[in-house]
Amino acid sequence: MNEGQSTGSSDRLLAEALGCVRGGRILFRSLSFALTPGQAGLLTGPNGVGKSSLLRLLAGLLQPSAGSYETPQTNALCDDRLALDEHLPLEQALRFWARLDGKDETQTASAMARAGLAHLAEVPVRYFSTGQRQRARLARTYLADARLWLLDEPANGLDTDSVDQLGAALQSHLDDGGIILAASHIPLPIAFDIALQLQPLEELEACL
Repeated sequence: MNEGQSTGSSDRLLAEALGCVRGGRILFRSLSFALTPGQAGLLTGPNGVGKSSLLRLLAGLLQPSAGSYETPQTNALCDDRLALDEHLPLEQALRFWARLDGKDETQTASAMARAGLAHLAEVPVRYFSTGQRQRARLARTYLADARLWLLDEPANGLDTDSVDQLGAALQSHLDDGGIILAASHIPLPIAFDIALQLQPLEELEACL
């Protein structure tokens, strides 16, 4: 099987005949799609078909087994990894990433406000509930200010008001020319330009 590759950055998200193999299993193959600035795509399908792997692949964390892809120069992956120091208050934990991303205190405060967490700025992350931890992940995504958002179940653990707040943030990102690819089993309050339904594939043959 030929190994896939990234062909570099562009202003769009483009996948051409992408394939992914993990643990001796073909998760998906011959996957092609495109999203341009201001567009959103929705990933659906049962557990284990490769939705999370596709997002991690497009973030540059996994190597495709076949095909190629292009992404905008900046991307932010929001998945079940919190990536924040749980012993620090939220604002301090976010400032660590803000310094790496060249963001200032005002932008950190804005990211917390967009995620509905401004009132928890001084609370250590380890005390957060499931929903608050999810909003902290989203705040980290907002702070990155990337052109491409790769979102893995972004509404998990959120109440109705928080889902509405998430929808407003997603729509604002699209209105600013951003691109979104989201895997979600919970309806998200934005319009999607494309829907990609991944299906289970057979076990990879031993000879591969």
